[in-house]
Amino acid sequence: MEVILSKMCLSLSGCLGRGYGYFLVKRKERFYSQRSKHSVPPDGHWRFIVCCAELAQNGLHISDIKVEWLELRDALCEAGHFVAKQQVCMNTFMRVKLYYNAADIINLKIAFGL
Repeated sequence: MEVILSKMCLSLSGCLGRGYGYFLVKRKERFYSQRSKHSVPPDGHWRFIVCCAELAQNGLHISDIKVEWLELRDALCEAGHFVAKQQVCMNTFMRVKLYYNAADIINLKIAFGL
């Protein structure tokens, strides 16, 4: 997942909170999520994506995120959200959506009660 920083934030790396098992790293001039080498809870990936999407909604540090459908599918599957995962797969099959932004993640969370 790529994290797009707001104009007010020059850099953001490290943990966004405890218990996700993911953190942010800078590669060249962009910021990405990275899985920890330590313990990661089954829903940690999904919760980290949602956390970044929610931070993007307030716009202070993060302006948006870009999640490829494969990563989102895997995160939903790991978290046990199989119906939402099927919708992501269907969107890809129908060529409706290959990448998801912060608003898409929030809509997915609300639509499926995640």
